[in-house]
Amino acid sequence: MEICCIGAGYVGGPTMAVIAQKCPHIKVTVVDINEARINQWNSDQLPVYEPGLNDVVEECRGRNLFFSTDVESAILNSEIIFLSVNTPTKTFGLGAGRAADLRFVEKCSRTIAEIAQGDKIVVEKSTLPVRTAESIKRILTANSNGRNFQILSNPEFLAEGTAISDLETPDRVLIGGDPTEEGQEALNKLVEIYANWVPTEKIITTNLWSSELSKLTANAFLAQRISSINSISALCEATGANVDEVAHAIGTDKRIGPKFLKASVGFGGSCFQKDILNLVYLCEHFGLPEVANYWNSVIEMNDYQKHRFSQRVLTELFNTVTDKKIALLGFAFKKDTNDTRESAAIYVAKDLLEENAQLAIYDPKVQSEQIRKDLGVSVDDERVQVCNSAYEASKEAYAVLILTEWDEFKDLDFEAIYKEMHQPAFLFDGRNILDIPMLRKIGFEAHGIGQG
Repeated sequence: MEICCIGAGYVGGPTMAVIAQKCPHIKVTVVDINEARINQWNSDQLPVYEPGLNDVVEECRGRNLFFSTDVESAILNSEIIFLSVNTPTKTFGLGAGRAADLRFVEKCSRTIAEIAQGDKIVVEKSTLPVRTAESIKRILTANSNGRNFQILSNPEFLAEGTAISDLETPDRVLIGGDPTEEGQEALNKLVEIYANWVPTEKIITTNLWSSELSKLTANAFLAQRISSINSISALCEATGANVDEVAHAIGTDKRIGPKFLKASVGFGGSCFQKDILNLVYLCEHFGLPEVANYWNSVIEMNDYQKHRFSQRVLTELFNTVTDKKIALLGFAFKKDTNDTRESAAIYVAKDLLEENAQLAIYDPKVQSEQIRKDLGVSVDDERVQVCNSAYEASKEAYAVLILTEWDEFKDLDFEAIYKEMHQPAFLFDGRNILDIPMLRKIGFEAHGIGQG
């Protein structure tokens, strides 16, 4: 069997690499029109940073895993075609700011219809609105010319930073297909691929619409928990309670559980906000304004948390950060990834720039070009300095802000950092990974999230 994936991003690349590793009898080709990205996948500097990804790619690349810009050949030769293209939130027209922009999905569907010469199974891998499969099917069917196209939904449930382990030992694999005989036959072919390493009891099969909606719902529920504990963190700061202690106490309740109850400066990433906004738009489209408002409040609370953090920095620094050097440690939206999409650090940095602060930014994996692009500043903008270490960023700073929970930040020599800072030296832990009482003993005016 040969399969291909259209889209060589954070989902397509790692997913196909693990399939190739677990199924050496299957030829896997990842294609993308972005030649620079494909060149990176074929080099020692992969475009995606994920722990363990390099080893998997090196094991399989050239054996049964290939990265190419030749979309036509990949479509012609593959029995199963995965769609893993970008589905950003629309920035224009109807549904702007909420609905998913599906132009890339439609373009890929039309490309498949134009190139394919035989029957194909097309698998939605991107996170898509409910009933998108119907649109793909209509395009393919209208241009079938006797060919049989079957559409499956196989949403990813990857957490960046743990994507390889999530793929190797998934909680579940979800596959949705048509209830027809042909649809079930196609579904079973995809089940057989995953069954090479995933226990069959963890492979869940549903109809197409349930599969599509399950991904949006999963991300919405996870984001809801984060916004819920972040809302309590504000109350903790006002009352003198400790949000970590509150989270531990409620997390021991087996009905609630401890996961996604870590208070922070706010959630980011490519999925949570985009998927919730998509869910809000769907609810509005189907005449459910109360449901839409409920889920939109999760986004509103996340925005509030980010700006509340920035405001606290401003307030503690005597209501002005003008011309003050502020060290931002971490720019990725979470540790163990170089992804900055919707990172809380971007929002905090922009808030501080509006107050005329001087920013010194360090992240172990995010490149300077990406940081400047996200902030909309040129390399000549002296307000933003991208540093090579936490110590360089912190030197002569008025405050240090922890914005990504990188493990290396836990082991910094804070006594040395303190001595090189302006006094009083402030530290704001936006991820609650540091020992605040210890920092205060050193001399810092230290603050965590949800701690009095």
